[in-house]
Amino acid sequence: MKKTLIALLLCAATLPAQAVLDPAPVRQLAAEDSSAKVAAIRQLTQTADPDAVRVLKAMAEDSLFLAGDKVVIIEGEQAFDATSGEAIKMPANPESPTVNNRIRGELASALAALKLFDADVGVRLASAQKLQSQVTPEMAPLLARALNQESDAQIKALLTLAHAQANLANTDPAARLEAVKALAETSSPTIKSVLLPLTEKAGEPDDKVRYEAIAAVKAIDSRLAMAENVGRAFSGLSLGSILLLGALGLAITYGVMGIINMAHGELLMVGAYATYGMQSLFRAFAPDYIDWYLPAAIPVAFFAAALVGVVMERTVIRWLYGRTLETLLATWGLSLVLIQSARVLFGAQNVEVSNPSWMSGGIEVMPNLILPWNRIIIVGFAMFVLFLVWVLMNRTRLGMFVRAVTQNRAMAGCVGVPTARIDTMAFALGAGIAGLGGVALSQISNVGPDMGQGYIVDSFMVVVVGGVGQLAGAVWAALGLGIFSKLLEGWAGAVIAKISILVCIIIFIQKRPQGIFALKGRFVE
Repeated sequence: MKKTLIALLLCAATLPAQAVLDPAPVRQLAAEDSSAKVAAIRQLTQTADPDAVRVLKAMAEDSLFLAGDKVVIIEGEQAFDATSGEAIKMPANPESPTVNNRIRGELASALAALKLFDADVGVRLASAQKLQSQVTPEMAPLLARALNQESDAQIKALLTLAHAQANLANTDPAARLEAVKALAETSSPTIKSVLLPLTEKAGEPDDKVRYEAIAAVKAIDSRLAMAENVGRAFSGLSLGSILLLGALGLAITYGVMGIINMAHGELLMVGAYATYGMQSLFRAFAPDYIDWYLPAAIPVAFFAAALVGVVMERTVIRWLYGRTLETLLATWGLSLVLIQSARVLFGAQNVEVSNPSWMSGGIEVMPNLILPWNRIIIVGFAMFVLFLVWVLMNRTRLGMFVRAVTQNRAMAGCVGVPTARIDTMAFALGAGIAGLGGVALSQISNVGPDMGQGYIVDSFMVVVVGGVGQLAGAVWAALGLGIFSKLLEGWAGAVIAKISILVCIIIFIQKRPQGIFALKGRFVE
């Protein structure tokens, strides 16, 4: 019995003692002075102790209290000693320490830093990303410790930048120089703003560090400018995709019938409102499948716009072939009718068409360049529609008839092509494609009765520059005009960009009136 007792005592002696937090900084969290609280928070953060996370989280959630000379955590009906974590009797009159905005900011940074030691990679990654804008010089030792034990490459890269930011206030010029060199490899506007004070004598007394900071700012500026230009080019690409969807149908109808359809923009509006209608139906009758309203809206928008196009062609346009001025005025009147009809049915205000969840967010290419998913999908959708139209025009009987009527209407009629029926089908096809353009436009723009007015002129410019009836010309003209206009807007503003583009188009038409690609074949005037 005596030997057993001795053995138990020896085992107990060899067991590690339960770690508890230093009571001094914990008690200091309840001090009156904010600076003392900040110092205590930073001291607890340096420990990287899970118990420190527990205490600081309690303070951030207003569940840390002072009871006499003891700091306690109260959760519901239970109280715990903040230092040891042991359950204690509920205190009689606990006092809550004052937590102002400065303290809350310090707590947020501390909790983010302590999460760098979490076992979950996702938690560590989120913490490292958050710290990029919350680094303080006091975090340098903690960041160095986290950096040494981190194995994930992405998190390690973020920690390297955070550690470099913390070292910018190091008293050793060599450490500051290494920090500036590390930060020079980034493309972040935040890092640039951090480095800017070091480019002045007042902000950085060491010449080597200051010259390195100047070079780093210039390098970051260069990469930021490149990212902005890439972003503008992508915006132009997405704009060009919308113009392409609008111009494809216009190129077909103008090429086949020679009709200047001023109501073509309103066919975009019909497609957009059809998308809004499908969204409303899904919200009312199938809310669990609301993310699928957009694929369901594609055929609805196509046939709705095609039906409107057939009605327009059968009732008005058919009787005005060969009379360009009258057709222009008549279609302008039809556009007003469609606009007023939309106002009567849906109201004069814009309606909300939200992106499905799978079109939300984007791809972060650079810190200041995010490519939105909705625009990426719109570009892909436009290319898919272009492929279908190419197949239709070049691999089907209808496409052959349309090309025949476009090249020589009289000769096509002589060999048995039903030109009147082809006119109707071509107009329906062009209107339906415009409706698809409205589906795409509803995902990046407001949906309202006047939305088509802003695209009709640009669509005609695409048709004229590309060449009448030429799909390849429409593609090059739409994408070229979209990208060129966005790049020019970034340098000169929207008004100057629009004027410059119109001047360039006028000069181009004077030099090449047939467009980029001219139709081949003999025409009967």
